[in-house]
Amino acid sequence: MTPLPVLGAGGWGTALAVNAARNGPVMLWARRAQFAQTLQSERVNAEYLPGVSLPPGLGVTAHLGEAIQDAPFALVVVPSVGVPELLAALPRTLGLVLCAKGLAPDGGQLTVLARQLGFTRVAVLSGPNHAEEVGRGLPAATVVASRDAGFARTVQAALMTPALRVYTSEDETGVELGGVVKNVMAVAAGLVDGLSLGDNAKAALITRGLREMSRYLQACGAHEDTVYGLSGLGDLVATATSRHSRNRAAGEALARGEHPGQGGKVVEGLRTAGLLSAWAAAHGQDLPIVQAVAQVTRGDWSPQQGVAQLMEREAKPERH
Repeated sequence: MTPLPVLGAGGWGTALAVNAARNGPVMLWARRAQFAQTLQSERVNAEYLPGVSLPPGLGVTAHLGEAIQDAPFALVVVPSVGVPELLAALPRTLGLVLCAKGLAPDGGQLTVLARQLGFTRVAVLSGPNHAEEVGRGLPAATVVASRDAGFARTVQAALMTPALRVYTSEDETGVELGGVVKNVMAVAAGLVDGLSLGDNAKAALITRGLREMSRYLQACGAHEDTVYGLSGLGDLVATATSRHSRNRAAGEALARGEHPGQGGKVVEGLRTAGLLSAWAAAHGQDLPIVQAVAQVTRGDWSPQQGVAQLMEREAKPERH
């Protein structure tokens, strides 16, 4: 069997590679040659996914050509800011499964960027999936979405294991953008936790955050049902409440007045907040939680000011 390429050896890339290796051979690509050698020899990703052993069927390489050789498709599991550079180096005949939960540099969808670059088989993978749990084989579910239903089913078969249930969808936009918005809401949830505002505030934030997610996704052409599925509500709940969430931890750090650095690990929600806030202003859309997170992230508002701005908005019916 041709190994399945997993391009990106961070925590999520490693977890997906470990899961897929239950079905057949996998080749994990790491950008840094020394890091790839360490993974291959020590058989554990101590930097990004400690405690999870790499199975025998999982190879590691720093050579991109070796990773994708003869493969019909690859999982692209690098941070969103690194996706354009990686796609530029890949053959356009390769199928792509985009796994980053972020936006392109111009604020657009990564799936749109991929097609603009000439890729024809494109899918996106998203859901309530913490690498720490998927890597350890704890039960989880996710969604692979593509305009090409046959390609989605092919990816589903490659990733479906007793520990990871994979659903398919044709709503690329909804599945992709749900994962984008929930990162911003997770930062907001971390602010709530860091300020010790309580369970009532956290529940209100998640509920109203879902409303903003629905407003944004449907304005971009997504199906309403997707908002309430695994890649929408499911991912929002997991990321806003979990101790594993990098974005929630970043919000807690902001609440303490600290720089939300994560040891070099990318926090997608911090960058995405500004992009979504700019989108809302340009399109006349009301995304108050997104805008508050963007203001706090930029340092224009203190966390306390962000909360006050949200609580003091004009009265309105709940359905708005």
